[in-house]
Amino acid sequence: MKETKILLTEREIPTHWYNIQADMPTPLKPPLNPVTKKPASPDDLAAIFPEEIIKQEMATERYIEIPEEVQRLYAMWRPSPVFRAHGLEKELDTPAKIYYKYEGVSPAGSHKLNTAIPQAYYNKKQGIKRLATETGAGQWGTALAMACKFFDIDCTVYMVKISYKSHIAAL
Repeated sequence: MKETKILLTEREIPTHWYNIQADMPTPLKPPLNPVTKKPASPDDLAAIFPEEIIKQEMATERYIEIPEEVQRLYAMWRPSPVFRAHGLEKELDTPAKIYYKYEGVSPAGSHKLNTAIPQAYYNKKQGIKRLATETGAGQWGTALAMACKFFDIDCTVYMVKISYKSHIAAL
């Protein structure tokens, strides 16, 4: 039987985020200021992002350390299991080995908590007391609400009208 699952131990949970920008042959184009249409400066981004997230957005280092407090929260469900997609490899008739990561083991049920936790952490660290977001199907809203709860930050989640109406219709 072919091996399908890769299960890492808790000791193998990453301690750093990988920044793909460091290995790209040409740098990504920077985000643009919507008013000036020129590359956004850190000051432009400061109205909506905490300083540490802006630093990461502009970073060119290959690895960025994951704060210990974030690592401790990740340990609730990480490492996520990785599976080999043998059937897809066969269907594509490719010599490539294809893997996918199953994030349903996260308390929020998706990969979105992996990002929501550091966003809430860095906002709390900067003194922000409330976050607001919009959500479509609800996964991002659920993840951010949960992350905010971990750091005792108020969170308001707005659902876009079309999603709200489809959820109500399903009831």
